[in-house]
Amino acid sequence: MFVERPKFHACVYDRYNTMSTKLQRLMLRSINIWPPLLGAGIRTKWSPDRKSVTVEMKLRFWNRNYVGTHYGGSLYSMTDPFYMLMLMESLGPDYIVWDKAASIRFRKPGKGRVKAEFRLTEQQLDEIRTELTTKPKYEPTFLVEVKDEAGDVVAEVQKVLHVRKK
Repeated sequence: MFVERPKFHACVYDRYNTMSTKLQRLMLRSINIWPPLLGAGIRTKWSPDRKSVTVEMKLRFWNRNYVGTHYGGSLYSMTDPFYMLMLMESLGPDYIVWDKAASIRFRKPGKGRVKAEFRLTEQQLDEIRTELTTKPKYEPTFLVEVKDEAGDVVAEVQKVLHVRKK
């Protein structure tokens, strides 16, 4: 006799009216202890609607390079998953979102605390939805700046994402 098992990955609406699985919600809440970010000393603070996130990293002995500044890989790690996660949460379950490409340009040595701010606007989300009404995929580009405590740009990261409807 075949008995159907309950699906533990069933989607539910959360209080911000976005669809996500319980596992995805747990991962977003605990992203600060996700090993790649925790190991680099990266901390995040999400807005309630998940359309913005602020990411910070202090200079520590484990994330500094040979010359005593922030390790470039840690600076990139600050920017890696966030636009993808924000788009997944904002667009909902009818869309597939992947990081496609990235480039980083170092502007000056990073010392002390560095910070990156990610913001998605309704205009950007509408543009993505509109593009996907006539195209099978859309690859928006986002630019994020990593800044030091003085507000000087330490690095610029360009992210290309792949978005399509399911």
